[in-house]
Amino acid sequence: MSDILQCQEQDGIVTLTINRPEQRNPVSDMDMIDALCDALERADADLQTRVVILTGAGSAFSTGGNIHSMQPGAGLVDRSAVRTRYNYRNGIQRLPLLFEQLEVPVLAAVNGPAIGAGCDLACMCDIRIASSKAKFAESFVKLGIVPGDGGAWLLPRVVGFSKACELAFTGDVIDAWQALACGLVSQVVEPDELIDATLQLARRIAANPGHAVRMTKRLMREARTANLSTILECSAAAQALSHTTSEHADAVAAFLSRSAAVPTKA
Repeated sequence: MSDILQCQEQDGIVTLTINRPEQRNPVSDMDMIDALCDALERADADLQTRVVILTGAGSAFSTGGNIHSMQPGAGLVDRSAVRTRYNYRNGIQRLPLLFEQLEVPVLAAVNGPAIGAGCDLACMCDIRIASSKAKFAESFVKLGIVPGDGGAWLLPRVVGFSKACELAFTGDVIDAWQALACGLVSQVVEPDELIDATLQLARRIAANPGHAVRMTKRLMREARTANLSTILECSAAAQALSHTTSEHADAVAAFLSRSAAVPTKA
């Protein structure tokens, strides 16, 4: 694993740490995009991996794009607009497309500011837990640009259209408690409790049969854009597979065994 993205694995839980704290963990540079894509694809392909946790080193989760790479001829920005479009499509836009395809659950442990593309990266994850020191901003308009990484699709699906518009049109920074109030995060904990709290949730997910969790995630992702009849058809197919697994048979047998052991009242 590259030094810019640290990876730890224990008991089916993979923790990925964006490791450029001196730059506040930008995610727009190609080497970071490659590292994230490689690590996530590897975790998703390994059926022994039950959950992925994504966090940042140092004081920030990710402050998004590398401002130093926004000059023409640097980073994603080329002197040719045609080339810049190509760079976005083959650069940072690979991340939201990959996250949408992943079946392994991804939890964001937001340890500090998640700004611009960093906020959108958090939105790509399935669940977000925030440190009380976390801050969030869909701040592209402050730089006179738009969310080139899919934020206009991601944010409304997390906080709703009206709140997403407020955040995207103003570029305002909100704190962790405001993020909790609008549904951007599901928990806020003290900074020294963040990783433990995220691991506790990851372990509760990992305790369930992996195939059931992965297929449930796929159904919930598809349900955001598909109609009911399509989701019902997909659910029937997934359920047919689930009924054939040993984990399902064992769970049913264990339930029936417990029920039989409970004495009935006369």
